Amino acid sequence: MKYVRDRIRGIFKLNDSPNRLAYAFAVGVFIAFTPTIGLHTVSCFLFAWMFRLSKLVVFTGAFVNNPWTIVPMYGFCLWFGTKITGGDGAVPSIAWNELSFRNAYGILAPYLWPFVAGSVVVGLIAAVAAYAVMYYAIIRYRRSEDRKQAVPAVDGSL
Repeated sequence: MKYVRDRIRGIFKLNDSPNRLAYAFAVGVFIAFTPTIGLHTVSCFLFAWMFRLSKLVVFTGAFVNNPWTIVPMYGFCLWFGTKITGGDGAVPSIAWNELSFRNAYGILAPYLWPFVAGSVVVGLIAAVAAYAVMYYAIIRYRRSEDRKQAVPAVDGSL
């Protein structure tokens, strides 16, 4: 947890505006939710380059999706996607024992559109929330640091 806290504080100290830093983080969070599984690293580089954003900050936002969070995140996105595309929202019953590379598309195709729709909508919502939280946190942190530097140090000498 200390590593994550130190990494976030490192972002707050970068020489960029709070708006651009929060935007870069939000882009990373959106990438984390996108259904382009396996292409998140490429997406981070591409979006950071296209929008001239900090790669460090975009990658940090994208790390919301990691081995511990991927199943709940994508599971929720699939469930949400079935709700917004007209499905009943029930957990799909997939015959995993019959799934092979050859027939994967036929078995998983009915869930593709709900998964994509859910991932994009949830990703957009998460990105907007991430922007707001990060922007507020950066502003608050920088004001706190400015106050610390404005107060003269008391060293006991006259």
